[in-house]
Amino acid sequence: MSSLSAPGASESHSRGNSPSRLVKQAAEHSEERLRALFAGAGQDHVFSYFDEVPADARTRLLSQLNEIDVERCNRIFAKATQAPPHDKNRIDPLPENGFDSTLTASKDQVEAWRATGLQLIAQGKVAVILLAGGQGTRLGSSAPKGCYDVGLPSHKSLFQLQAERIIAIQRLALKFNPQYTATQVIVPWYVMTSEPTRAATEAFFRQHNFFGLHEENVLFFNQGVLPAFSSDGKILLEEKAIISTAPDGNGGIYKALRREGVLADLKARGIPYIHAYCVDNCLVKVADPVFLGYCITKNAPCGAKVVPKQRANEPVGVVCLRDQKFAVVEYSEIPGELSASVRSDGVTLTYNAANIANHFYTTAFLEGIEEMEKGMEFHVAKKKIKHVDLGTGQVVVPTANNGIKLELFIFDVFPFCENLAVLEAARKEEFSPLKNAPGSKDGDSPDTSRADVLAQSKRFLEAVGATVVGDVEVSPLLSYDGEGLEAYKGVEMVGPKVLELSVEVV
Repeated sequence: MSSLSAPGASESHSRGNSPSRLVKQAAEHSEERLRALFAGAGQDHVFSYFDEVPADARTRLLSQLNEIDVERCNRIFAKATQAPPHDKNRIDPLPENGFDSTLTASKDQVEAWRATGLQLIAQGKVAVILLAGGQGTRLGSSAPKGCYDVGLPSHKSLFQLQAERIIAIQRLALKFNPQYTATQVIVPWYVMTSEPTRAATEAFFRQHNFFGLHEENVLFFNQGVLPAFSSDGKILLEEKAIISTAPDGNGGIYKALRREGVLADLKARGIPYIHAYCVDNCLVKVADPVFLGYCITKNAPCGAKVVPKQRANEPVGVVCLRDQKFAVVEYSEIPGELSASVRSDGVTLTYNAANIANHFYTTAFLEGIEEMEKGMEFHVAKKKIKHVDLGTGQVVVPTANNGIKLELFIFDVFPFCENLAVLEAARKEEFSPLKNAPGSKDGDSPDTSRADVLAQSKRFLEAVGATVVGDVEVSPLLSYDGEGLEAYKGVEMVGPKVLELSVEVV
């Protein structure tokens, strides 16, 4: 198992000083420096109870404060809370030259994109980043969401389904590019966790022997956090010696890639292309060669895979233009008449590109995001936040919104991209989100996820002439996208059944 950390950490030793003395000197220097830093930023109240808490609590607080870029926090709070509202009328459809669809493209065109992607995978030039920081709380589970079993006949978790797709695409890439060797065809998997899910995620991977992947090619890193703020911009204390924090949104991935050493590792491996996605999509085509090939053919530094909206008022963000820049516009921000407008065919919605958090990047683009972040607007979420009342020293559990958490979304880089490649794919083949508890009337539940995987397996088998009765599951190890199933022509499959292929560590 591999864990990434920021480069540059070192140890120093000095003759004549005991380790305990060095630690004490470092702590005193750290306290002095941090007091000055936070006082200069108008946030020195975080030291209000420093002298009255135990020594271990003081050490913990200093460690926490040392991880906070307080000037950056002040800057993004000011920008987020003072930003003018977007002009809802300045929304336009995607330009035709930046949008294509696997639903309407010719078979030859799709195969050309696939061939390009498979060749790059075979050359070891593709990595995958998984956003997996969430817990399965809404599903009734305290485990990381990727550990969840939606109830397939195989009882595979989301993590296992996705790992097996990596194994499958490596095999496919080698099959179509036999001039390369298996040792070259490696798709590293960078798994972004959160502090609460990190240990459990790593333990789950270890328990399942990394699902057949080599341990050194599965790398874990943590999503960042930001302090929670009062409405006037003061950092809140959760306890007298603990800062109230919250995850910085899935857009915090960009800073985390730098902080946790992911970008450095990508460069060391010589990987120029990345596919990124969220863990809660049971149909995701991990390292999709068609999407990769499409974006590379378009010479795009960044790409987004989308699916058609189910209906005009579907509560989903849409990839389009805002103020003539690429953006994801939330459904609540699009006026009703625009949402309902249709194209010249009289059927297809004008704003039809539903965002599914499925992205392509070049490593060079990711390296340049640090400068873009200075212009990004964090999103304000008003929340009920437990905090210490500085007047009384008592912990307050509010019943109404009293504070602000700031989030950056992964698509907030789109306005800074002059050439965004947008590829539409079939929803039934590529998108089945897992958001809600079993039996939810709103869908997007384990029930719909299970049904969608089994329906896809049935389509794969029926396409080669098999007959399917009941729940028959095709393992990703056996077929990545319906290929290689010709042996089942004329065969009746009666479920529950899992069509599996044995796997060696790859």
